[in-house]
Order: sequence, then structure tokens, then C-alpha cells
Amino acid sequence: MPEPQYDDGGAIASTGAGGATDLAMSEAETLEKTPSGPLGTGPSGKPRSLWSDAWRDLRRNPVFIISALVILFLVIISIWPSLIASGNPLQCDLAKAQEGSQPGYPFGFNGQGCDVYTRTVYGARASVTVGVCATLGVALIGSVLGGLAGFFGGASDAILSRVTDIFFGIPVVLGGLVLLSVVTSTTVWPVVGFMVLLGWPQLSRIARGSVITARQNDYVQAARALGASNARMLLRHIAPNAVAPVIVVATIALGTYISLEATLSFLGVGLKPPTVSWGIDISSASPYIRNAPHMLLWPAGALAITVLAFIMLGDAVRDALDPKLR
Repeated sequence: MPEPQYDDGGAIASTGAGGATDLAMSEAETLEKTPSGPLGTGPSGKPRSLWSDAWRDLRRNPVFIISALVILFLVIISIWPSLIASGNPLQCDLAKAQEGSQPGYPFGFNGQGCDVYTRTVYGARASVTVGVCATLGVALIGSVLGGLAGFFGGASDAILSRVTDIFFGIPVVLGGLVLLSVVTSTTVWPVVGFMVLLGWPQLSRIARGSVITARQNDYVQAARALGASNARMLLRHIAPNAVAPVIVVATIALGTYISLEATLSFLGVGLKPPTVSWGIDISSASPYIRNAPHMLLWPAGALAITVLAFIMLGDAVRDALDPKLR
């Protein structure tokens, strides 16, 4: 049996099976030609980060793609509703009250003779504005307060915990009925302020726990031993590794805030006319659900699709950012 012979580079030049191959060179060429390199590395062979892995998974998730397209469409019509609705949502004709679908008016008319299609399109602006602004305010205040309390601990952590316990004891809908019933403004800002006031404790708890977990990692202890300041450790080492749970919870909460705005507007303490809102239209259409169900179904359907899209987006982001699900 012939013995294998070796060239100067140490690779096998011939084998007992009689084949002439260079295993070492072929393996190296295969790894070099692989676009993503070995498992867990990028094109240049460098380790991929959590965010690059998450984005890679999201691009392959049909739930994320569908929900993102729906949300993109909602954002576009919220900014430019005239792209798909040329009418005036406040222009009504009592002679057409409660009438059904007609040419040029596919959703029919409401109890005041207003075009339901136009009001449904324009109603997205108020709902999306409230949801986005409330989520940004809650995420900013909750993450800052919770992150600082989790990092420094001590008295600040104890005080924040007791304050959040107090806010958790306030029923959201009952609090809205009490606080917003005295507001006469027709803008979205009182509703946004109420949601931020009662919503930040949840995000602060999430941010606090995430910062406490990240603070115990070895790279943070190494940075502390090298003399890094508290601000540098927070901004450079802890925040990038603790922000993922906050993003997931905030994304899911955005749909919840849109639903809460519709609930408060339905009860008469949220947005008020002449503001166009899905909650207002649902409230005005509820007495006529038997005679003219189209008045209720279209704004309610738009609200349900919007809330579902944001919840699906949050679930997809959660699955992509959770290392335990990989």
C-alpha cells in the first residue's frame, strides 16, 4: 500500500485511493469563497453583532415584512392622506345620512352625511400620531429613569421602585376618565401626555432590569477596572446591550396606545371633534349598527388592522432580538 506523500506546504498530494487532491487548499478556498464565512461570522470573517443577526432574521421573516409594509402605508397616508382620499372629512350632506356604498363613495356615509372612506383615511393621522408620540415619550422617560436607577442602585432605585408601584395601582381607563374629563383641548397632546404619565413605569422596570443584567457582564467590569467613567460605561458599554428589551416592549406598546386612544375617544374623554379619529367615528356609529353597519365596520376594521400590524411587528422584533430563540 503506497504511503501518502507530502509537498512542501504540508498538504496531501496523493492518497491510498489513488486520487490526487489538496484537502487543505480546497478547504481554504471553500471558506474564502463562502459569502458569510463560518457560522456566526460576516463576509470578512468577523463575528456578527446581535443587531446584524437580528436584521438578517427580520429580512427573512414574512410576518415582519407584511407588518412593516402595512405600517409604512399607514405612515404615508397619515402624512399625505390626500394621496388616496381627495374629499374633505368635515364636509357632510345630511340628505345622504346613513346611505350605503355609491359610485365615488365606496364606504357609504355616516349619520351626518360625511364620507366614511375619507374619514377613515384621515382618521389614521390622529391615531398614528398619538401612538408614535406616546411611545417615544414613554420610551425616553422610562429608559432614562430606569437605566439610571438600575446602574446606580441605592436610594434612587428604591424610590423609583416605590413610585412605579403607585402608578401601577392606577387603572388606565379610570385614570383617563378622571384626568381627561376636565380637558377641553381638541388637540392630541392631552391624550399623549396622559399616556406618557401612566405608561413610563412599565418601560422603566424593563430598562432597570436590563441595565442591572448588563452591568454584571465582564466587559463592564473590565471597563470599570480600566478607569472608565460612569457616563462612558452607560453610553458605550451598557446602553447598546440593554436597549433591545426596551425596543421590543415599546414596539408592542405602540399598538396598545393606539387602541387606548380609540377607547378614550369612544368614551368621550379622548380626542374631541372636529378632530377626525377612528374612536370618535366608532362612538358616533355604535347607535346605528343595525341600520347602517358600514358606519362602524370600516373605522373599526382600520383600527384592528393597525393594532395588529404593530403587535405583529413587535413579536417579530422580539423573536429576532432574543438570543434564546436562536
